[in-house]
Amino acid sequence: MTRSLLSRLAVITLSLITLISAGCHSVDDERIPYSEVRLKFTTIGDWHRYGIGGAAESKRYIKAGNTRVPADFPYTDMDRTGYGGLLLSMDAMGNLVVYDLACPYEVRPTVRLTVPEGEPYAQCPECGSTYDIYTNYGHPRSGPAADKGYALRRYSAVWGGSLEYLVITR
Repeated sequence: MTRSLLSRLAVITLSLITLISAGCHSVDDERIPYSEVRLKFTTIGDWHRYGIGGAAESKRYIKAGNTRVPADFPYTDMDRTGYGGLLLSMDAMGNLVVYDLACPYEVRPTVRLTVPEGEPYAQCPECGSTYDIYTNYGHPRSGPAADKGYALRRYSAVWGGSLEYLVITR
């Protein structure tokens, strides 16, 4: 190959890489500070009583100071609900997804997301940002969090341990 052909190929390759990189949009889901997370559902009966019933449902779990949500959940001394609490949601396929309740734009443990009745998103009461919780894994939909690309922090759910039905962890 000639030198000018190699130069042209290099320019074209660099241009394509630049276009592809500029077209990619990433989100930051690590703005919420590290906090311990452990919430255990010991039996399937616990899950049926305190968990989520099915697809497109969600529930909040908060154990902070004297605050307990749900109030009748059998929290133990070992249970930890993250930085701002936990938001358990079930996507349309029936997969459990767990988020921290703290807004990643506000980054305060007492500014907790709410899920408006019948809506497919969670919303911050302070900044107004909304987040997809059933279809797009906590990515921002609108508000300052969307402008900055701040997504919800996700946690893991492990089913079927030998001594527990479900455990939520970091």
